[in-house]
Amino acid sequence: MSADGLPPLREVIEKHGLQAKKSLGQNFLLDLNLTGKVARAAGELKDVTVIEVGPGPGGLTRALLMHGAKRVVAIERDERCLAALAEIAGHYPNRLEIIAGDALKADFAAVADGPTKIVANLPYNIGTELLVRWLISKDWPPFYRSMTLMFQREVAERIVAKPGSDGYGRLGVLAGWRTEAKIVFDLPPQAFTPPPKVTSSVVHLVPRSSPLPADVTKLARVTEAAFGQRRKMLRQSLKSLGGEALLTKAGIDPTRRAETLDVEEFVRLANLI
Repeated sequence: MSADGLPPLREVIEKHGLQAKKSLGQNFLLDLNLTGKVARAAGELKDVTVIEVGPGPGGLTRALLMHGAKRVVAIERDERCLAALAEIAGHYPNRLEIIAGDALKADFAAVADGPTKIVANLPYNIGTELLVRWLISKDWPPFYRSMTLMFQREVAERIVAKPGSDGYGRLGVLAGWRTEAKIVFDLPPQAFTPPPKVTSSVVHLVPRSSPLPADVTKLARVTEAAFGQRRKMLRQSLKSLGGEALLTKAGIDPTRRAETLDVEEFVRLANLI
């Protein structure tokens, strides 16, 4: 038995036939010391509802419950994992709710109950899309107090990137606009089963209480257009949104490129569309 009184995760995987599926972006984190480290990175969990996406066999789920989460809502698409998660729910009565389904179709705000945090080893194939959805929510402050999420290192660097850096792009603008984001720690490939080809990073994001006011849809359009042709001057990449006239009105040199603009300048452009 493990420290929480449940079988080791490798036994759980063997019992339920839970070999990770590449098609679902699965890479399981089995070391409960490491899942505990992720749970601690989320901060105090007492009296908090934690939403977890892609729990798989439940390694992080167990860590969240061990570290005092009042309630965990686990959203899992892979039906093979449901029996294993049900065993965890039985071990922690009334503290684990399992939702079988696609996280891309979930209404996260509806399952939040009181103070809520999102903590997840996100499936690689949907992680970025989910993060963008959480960042561009029309309701702000959002339903969550923080997000503690695992990504490929390259994606994590894009989330925290600053203007002028190689990784700076749409993700960096959206994350910088609405949150304070930082990389907390890295995890090597061998920490996972099966090992991915890249290092993973845990990113902690805390919503800004008063981000610069902007229309979410317009800001998304500006960043998508600007970075969609990032090697071109802004007067060309933003041509469909007003081009040189828009940039001049915003007081931005039309010959600059997208990676040189800071969040405030992107917000200014969005507000002038």
